[in-house]
Amino acid sequence: MKADKNLIKKEDFLDNISYLLRETFEGSPEGQGSAYLDRGVGVFATIEKISAETASRSIGENKASIAAHLEHARFYLIALVEFMNGRTEKVNWDESWSVKTVNVSEWNLLKENVKRDYEKTAEAFQAIENWNDDNIGEGMAIVAHTAYHLGAIRQILKAVK
Repeated sequence: MKADKNLIKKEDFLDNISYLLRETFEGSPEGQGSAYLDRGVGVFATIEKISAETASRSIGENKASIAAHLEHARFYLIALVEFMNGRTEKVNWDESWSVKTVNVSEWNLLKENVKRDYEKTAEAFQAIENWNDDNIGEGMAIVAHTAYHLGAIRQILKAVK
């Protein structure tokens, strides 16, 4: 049987989607090229030095704060991993924007939860046996969506400083 040259090998896709996910959260690996982020600007490096007070500020009335963007991105991670694992029920996306402001302990917990949920997402990627059309789209959406909110967080941070 002749191999279809148009197929992407699972290992190649998994290596690349995992690299992009890792760069989005952890930043560019030392000594390696960057796929799309400058050095030191992944999610973790960006939020590490932000205070709860700064995370609670927004750049306009009824605009989302850094904490709101981070919670929304975290919520999205978990929801899409659940879909990748077979969830079919609708998600209450309004709930993902429930965080507006945070105190110090809430901010620290949110940052810990983001790290935990990123690790769960990375593990979920590794566990997928069949990268079908839905899983591929959801995996790519996780990276793109998180990158968008990372950019929003970085822009808000510039504006509120």
